[in-house]
Amino acid sequence: MVLPVVLLASPRAFCAGVERAVEVVERLLEQRGGPIHVRKQIVHNTHVVAELERRGAVFVDELDAVPDGATVVFSAHGVSPAVRAEAARRGLDVVDATCPLVTKVHAEARRFAARGDTVVLIGHAGHEEVDGTLGEAPERIVLVESVADVAALEVPDPTRVSYLTQTTLAVDETSVIVAALRERFPALRGPGSDDICYATTNRQEAVREVAREADLVLVVGSANSSNSLRMVELARRQGTPAHLVDDVSDLRDEWLEGVRVIGLSAGASAPPRLVEEVIAALGAWDVQVHETARETIRFTLPAAVRPS
Repeated sequence: MVLPVVLLASPRAFCAGVERAVEVVERLLEQRGGPIHVRKQIVHNTHVVAELERRGAVFVDELDAVPDGATVVFSAHGVSPAVRAEAARRGLDVVDATCPLVTKVHAEARRFAARGDTVVLIGHAGHEEVDGTLGEAPERIVLVESVADVAALEVPDPTRVSYLTQTTLAVDETSVIVAALRERFPALRGPGSDDICYATTNRQEAVREVAREADLVLVVGSANSSNSLRMVELARRQGTPAHLVDDVSDLRDEWLEGVRVIGLSAGASAPPRLVEEVIAALGAWDVQVHETARETIRFTLPAAVRPS
Protein backbone atom coordinates (compact mmCIF):
# COMPACT_ATOMS: atom_id res chain seq x y z
CA MET A 1 0.00 0.00 0.00
CA VAL A 2 1.35 3.42 -0.99
CA LEU A 3 0.83 5.97 1.77
CA PRO A 4 -0.35 9.48 0.97
CA VAL A 5 2.41 12.06 1.34
CA VAL A 6 2.93 15.14 3.50
CA LEU A 7 5.49 17.45 1.91
CA LEU A 8 6.81 19.31 4.94
CA ALA A 9 8.07 22.70 3.82
CA SER A 10 11.36 23.90 5.28
CA PRO A 11 11.97 26.55 6.58
CA ARG A 12 8.72 26.87 8.51
CA ALA A 13 7.39 28.08 11.88
CA PHE A 14 9.32 30.39 14.24
CA CYS A 15 11.85 32.81 12.81
CA ALA A 16 14.73 34.48 14.67
CA GLY A 17 12.78 37.67 15.40
CA VAL A 18 9.84 35.75 16.85
CA GLU A 19 12.09 33.47 18.92
CA ARG A 20 13.83 36.54 20.33
CA ALA A 21 10.58 38.33 21.21
CA VAL A 22 9.05 35.31 22.92
CA GLU A 23 12.28 34.65 24.83
CA VAL A 24 12.30 38.26 26.06
CA VAL A 25 8.92 37.78 27.75
CA GLU A 26 9.82 34.32 29.06
CA ARG A 27 13.06 35.60 30.63
CA LEU A 28 11.34 38.59 32.22
CA LEU A 29 8.74 36.29 33.77
CA GLU A 30 11.52 34.06 35.13
CA GLN A 31 13.59 36.99 36.43
CA ARG A 32 10.90 39.28 37.80
CA GLY A 33 7.73 37.19 38.02
CA GLY A 34 4.34 38.38 36.80
CA PRO A 35 2.72 40.50 35.84
CA ILE A 36 4.82 41.57 32.87
CA HIS A 37 2.86 43.89 30.61
CA VAL A 38 3.19 43.59 26.84
CA ARG A 39 1.89 46.24 24.44
CA LYS A 40 -0.13 44.39 21.75
CA GLN A 41 0.44 40.70 21.05
CA ILE A 42 4.13 39.91 21.37
CA VAL A 43 3.80 38.00 18.08
CA HIS A 44 0.67 37.26 16.06
CA ASN A 45 -0.18 33.80 17.31
CA THR A 46 -3.03 32.93 19.65
CA HIS A 47 -1.24 29.94 21.19
CA VAL A 48 1.93 31.87 22.01
CA VAL A 49 -0.10 34.65 23.61
CA ALA A 50 -2.29 32.24 25.62
CA GLU A 51 0.75 30.35 26.95
CA LEU A 52 2.49 33.54 28.05
CA GLU A 53 -0.73 34.77 29.68
CA ARG A 54 -0.86 31.55 31.70
CA ARG A 55 2.66 32.33 32.93
CA GLY A 56 1.86 35.89 34.00
CA ALA A 57 2.10 38.11 30.93
CA VAL A 58 -0.58 40.79 30.58
CA PHE A 59 -1.29 41.94 27.02
CA VAL A 60 -2.66 45.45 26.61
CA ASP A 61 -3.72 47.49 23.60
CA GLU A 62 -2.22 50.76 24.78
CA LEU A 63 0.11 52.04 27.49
CA ASP A 64 -2.67 53.66 29.50
CA ALA A 65 -3.49 50.15 30.76
CA VAL A 66 0.03 49.77 32.22
CA PRO A 67 0.58 51.01 35.80
CA ASP A 68 3.09 53.85 36.24
CA GLY A 69 6.62 52.54 36.69
CA ALA A 70 5.73 48.98 35.62
CA THR A 71 7.71 46.85 33.16
CA VAL A 72 6.33 46.88 29.62
CA VAL A 73 7.56 44.96 26.59
CA PHE A 74 7.22 46.38 23.08
CA SER A 75 6.17 43.63 20.67
CA ALA A 76 8.17 42.26 17.73
CA HIS A 77 6.22 44.54 15.36
CA GLY A 78 7.71 47.77 16.75
CA VAL A 79 6.17 51.03 17.95
CA SER A 80 6.12 54.67 16.88
CA PRO A 81 8.25 57.38 18.52
CA ALA A 82 5.06 58.71 20.11
CA VAL A 83 4.61 55.45 22.02
CA ARG A 84 8.24 55.53 23.16
CA ALA A 85 7.81 59.11 24.35
CA GLU A 86 4.68 58.23 26.31
CA ALA A 87 6.47 55.32 27.98
CA ALA A 88 9.32 57.62 28.99
CA ARG A 89 6.92 60.26 30.32
CA ARG A 90 5.13 57.63 32.42
CA GLY A 91 8.40 56.26 33.81
CA LEU A 92 7.74 52.80 32.43
CA ASP A 93 10.54 50.23 32.46
CA VAL A 94 10.66 49.40 28.73
CA VAL A 95 12.15 46.23 27.32
CA ASP A 96 12.11 46.46 23.54
CA ALA A 97 11.45 43.18 21.70
CA THR A 98 11.11 44.82 18.27
CA CYS A 99 12.52 42.56 15.56
CA PRO A 100 15.86 44.01 14.39
CA LEU A 101 14.63 43.78 10.79
CA VAL A 102 11.68 46.02 11.66
CA THR A 103 14.08 48.41 13.41
CA LYS A 104 16.00 48.55 10.10
CA VAL A 105 12.86 49.76 8.30
CA HIS A 106 12.29 52.44 10.97
CA ALA A 107 15.86 53.69 10.54
CA GLU A 108 15.39 53.86 6.77
CA ALA A 109 12.15 55.80 7.21
CA ARG A 110 13.92 58.40 9.34
CA ARG A 111 16.83 58.65 6.91
CA PHE A 112 14.68 58.99 3.78
CA ALA A 113 12.39 61.54 5.45
CA ALA A 114 15.35 63.57 6.74
CA ARG A 115 16.71 64.04 3.22
CA GLY A 116 13.37 65.50 2.12
CA ASP A 117 11.82 62.55 0.29
CA THR A 118 8.19 61.57 0.18
CA VAL A 119 8.47 58.07 1.65
CA VAL A 120 6.04 55.54 0.18
CA LEU A 121 5.43 52.68 2.59
CA ILE A 122 4.02 49.54 0.97
CA GLY A 123 1.99 47.64 3.55
CA HIS A 124 -1.37 46.81 5.07
CA ALA A 125 -3.30 49.58 6.83
CA GLY A 126 -3.86 48.92 10.51
CA HIS A 127 -1.05 46.39 10.90
CA GLU A 128 1.01 47.19 14.00
CA GLU A 129 4.28 47.18 12.09
CA VAL A 130 2.88 49.67 9.58
CA ASP A 131 1.51 51.92 12.32
CA GLY A 132 4.92 52.04 13.99
CA THR A 133 6.76 52.85 10.76
CA LEU A 134 4.27 55.55 9.75
CA GLY A 135 4.84 57.17 13.14
CA GLU A 136 8.53 57.76 12.39
CA ALA A 137 7.70 60.66 10.04
CA PRO A 138 3.91 60.96 9.66
CA GLU A 139 4.19 64.21 7.70
CA ARG A 140 6.40 62.59 5.03
CA ILE A 141 5.31 58.93 4.83
CA VAL A 142 2.34 57.79 2.75
CA LEU A 143 0.90 54.27 2.74
CA VAL A 144 0.04 52.34 -0.41
CA GLU A 145 -1.53 48.89 -0.50
CA SER A 146 -1.99 48.31 -4.23
CA VAL A 147 -1.10 49.37 -7.77
CA ALA A 148 -4.32 51.40 -7.77
CA ASP A 149 -3.03 53.35 -4.77
CA VAL A 150 0.18 54.08 -6.68
CA ALA A 151 -1.80 55.41 -9.65
CA ALA A 152 -3.69 57.80 -7.37
CA LEU A 153 -0.60 59.00 -5.50
CA GLU A 154 0.28 62.69 -5.58
CA VAL A 155 3.60 63.91 -4.21
CA PRO A 156 5.15 67.39 -3.84
CA ASP A 157 8.27 66.51 -5.86
CA PRO A 158 8.26 63.44 -8.15
CA THR A 159 12.07 63.47 -8.23
CA ARG A 160 12.30 62.97 -4.47
CA VAL A 161 10.42 59.75 -3.74
CA SER A 162 11.65 56.66 -1.93
CA TYR A 163 9.93 53.49 -0.82
CA LEU A 164 9.94 51.03 2.05
CA THR A 165 7.91 47.87 2.69
CA GLN A 166 6.34 46.03 5.56
CA THR A 167 8.55 43.03 6.35
CA THR A 168 5.84 40.36 5.97
CA LEU A 169 4.39 41.05 2.51
CA ALA A 170 4.02 38.69 -0.44
CA VAL A 171 7.24 39.01 -2.44
CA ASP A 172 5.59 38.66 -5.87
CA GLU A 173 2.76 41.12 -5.17
CA THR A 174 5.15 43.67 -3.68
CA SER A 175 7.44 43.55 -6.71
CA VAL A 176 4.49 44.52 -8.91
CA ILE A 177 3.76 47.55 -6.70
CA VAL A 178 7.43 48.59 -6.70
CA ALA A 179 7.47 48.31 -10.51
CA ALA A 180 4.41 50.59 -10.68
CA LEU A 181 6.17 53.11 -8.42
CA ARG A 182 9.27 53.07 -10.64
CA GLU A 183 7.14 53.66 -13.72
CA ARG A 184 5.47 56.71 -12.12
CA PHE A 185 8.60 58.00 -10.40
CA PRO A 186 11.71 57.07 -12.44
CA ALA A 187 14.01 58.62 -9.81
CA LEU A 188 12.54 56.33 -7.12
CA ARG A 189 15.01 55.27 -4.44
CA GLY A 190 14.68 52.26 -2.20
CA PRO A 191 16.37 50.49 0.71
CA GLY A 192 19.87 49.10 0.31
CA SER A 193 18.50 45.61 0.88
CA ASP A 194 14.98 44.21 0.72
CA ASP A 195 12.71 45.13 3.62
CA ILE A 196 10.68 41.93 3.23
CA CYS A 197 12.53 39.81 5.73
CA TYR A 198 14.53 36.66 5.03
CA ALA A 199 12.07 34.49 6.96
CA THR A 200 9.03 35.72 5.03
CA THR A 201 10.85 35.22 1.74
CA ASN A 202 12.12 31.76 2.67
CA ARG A 203 8.74 30.51 3.87
CA GLN A 204 7.00 31.80 0.77
CA GLU A 205 9.53 30.13 -1.52
CA ALA A 206 9.18 26.83 0.36
CA VAL A 207 5.38 26.99 0.05
CA ARG A 208 5.66 27.82 -3.65
CA GLU A 209 7.74 24.68 -4.16
CA VAL A 210 5.50 22.27 -2.27
CA ALA A 211 2.33 23.79 -3.77
CA ARG A 212 3.56 22.73 -7.23
CA GLU A 213 3.44 19.08 -6.16
CA ALA A 214 0.57 19.10 -3.66
CA ASP A 215 -3.19 18.58 -4.01
CA LEU A 216 -3.73 20.69 -0.89
CA VAL A 217 -1.63 23.13 1.15
CA LEU A 218 -2.11 23.70 4.89
CA VAL A 219 -0.44 26.63 6.62
CA VAL A 220 -0.38 26.67 10.41
CA GLY A 221 -0.84 30.19 11.75
CA SER A 222 -3.30 32.60 13.31
CA ALA A 223 -5.73 34.72 11.31
CA ASN A 224 -3.98 37.99 12.25
CA SER A 225 -0.57 36.74 11.09
CA SER A 226 0.32 38.63 7.92
CA ASN A 227 3.08 36.29 6.84
CA SER A 228 0.88 33.20 7.35
CA LEU A 229 -1.96 34.69 5.29
CA ARG A 230 0.45 35.59 2.49
CA MET A 231 1.59 31.95 2.33
CA VAL A 232 -1.99 30.73 1.90
CA GLU A 233 -2.64 33.31 -0.81
CA LEU A 234 0.58 32.35 -2.59
CA ALA A 235 -0.39 28.66 -2.69
CA ARG A 236 -3.79 29.58 -4.09
CA ARG A 237 -2.17 31.73 -6.78
CA GLN A 238 -0.24 28.59 -7.74
CA GLY A 239 -3.63 26.96 -8.35
CA THR A 240 -3.51 24.74 -5.27
CA PRO A 241 -6.34 24.73 -2.69
CA ALA A 242 -4.97 26.06 0.59
CA HIS A 243 -6.23 26.70 4.11
CA LEU A 244 -4.95 28.52 7.20
CA VAL A 245 -5.29 26.48 10.40
CA ASP A 246 -4.65 27.85 13.87
CA ASP A 247 -4.27 24.30 15.19
CA VAL A 248 -5.56 20.74 14.64
CA SER A 249 -9.09 21.71 15.66
CA ASP A 250 -9.40 23.66 12.39
CA LEU A 251 -8.76 20.59 10.18
CA ARG A 252 -11.74 19.46 8.12
CA ASP A 253 -12.21 15.90 6.82
CA GLU A 254 -13.73 17.16 3.58
CA TRP A 255 -10.50 18.97 2.71
CA LEU A 256 -8.69 15.62 2.59
CA GLU A 257 -11.10 13.78 0.28
CA GLY A 258 -9.19 12.52 -2.74
CA VAL A 259 -5.96 14.19 -1.59
CA ARG A 260 -2.76 12.18 -2.05
CA VAL A 261 -0.18 14.92 -1.39
CA ILE A 262 -0.45 17.65 1.25
CA GLY A 263 1.97 20.56 1.44
CA LEU A 264 2.38 21.59 5.07
CA SER A 265 4.05 24.71 6.46
CA ALA A 266 3.68 27.28 9.23
CA GLY A 267 3.98 31.04 9.45
CA ALA A 268 6.97 32.64 11.17
CA SER A 269 4.95 33.30 14.34
CA ALA A 270 3.62 29.73 14.73
CA PRO A 271 5.28 27.36 17.25
CA PRO A 272 6.80 24.22 15.68
CA ARG A 273 4.79 21.97 18.02
CA LEU A 274 1.58 22.98 16.24
CA VAL A 275 2.95 21.53 12.99
CA GLU A 276 3.84 18.31 14.78
CA GLU A 277 0.31 18.10 16.15
CA VAL A 278 -1.16 18.48 12.65
CA ILE A 279 1.09 15.67 11.38
CA ALA A 280 -0.03 13.45 14.27
CA ALA A 281 -3.69 14.22 13.57
CA LEU A 282 -3.34 13.28 9.90
CA GLY A 283 -2.33 9.75 10.92
CA ALA A 284 -0.66 7.34 8.49
CA TRP A 285 0.98 9.70 6.01
CA ASP A 286 4.51 9.51 4.62
CA VAL A 287 6.19 12.72 5.83
CA GLN A 288 8.88 14.01 3.49
CA VAL A 289 10.83 17.19 4.31
CA HIS A 290 11.20 19.57 1.35
CA GLU A 291 13.99 22.01 2.21
CA THR A 292 14.56 25.09 0.07
CA ALA A 293 16.82 27.07 2.42
CA ARG A 294 18.65 26.69 5.71
CA GLU A 295 18.31 29.43 8.31
CA THR A 296 21.15 30.14 10.74
CA ILE A 297 20.29 33.73 11.76
CA ARG A 298 20.03 34.49 15.48
CA PHE A 299 19.46 37.87 17.09
CA THR A 300 21.03 39.09 20.33
CA LEU A 301 18.67 39.54 23.25
CA PRO A 302 18.15 43.02 24.75
CA ALA A 303 20.64 43.83 27.51
CA ALA A 304 17.88 43.78 30.18
CA VAL A 305 17.33 40.03 29.78
CA ARG A 306 20.74 38.80 28.68
CA PRO A 307 22.38 36.20 30.95
CA SER A 308 24.91 37.89 33.23
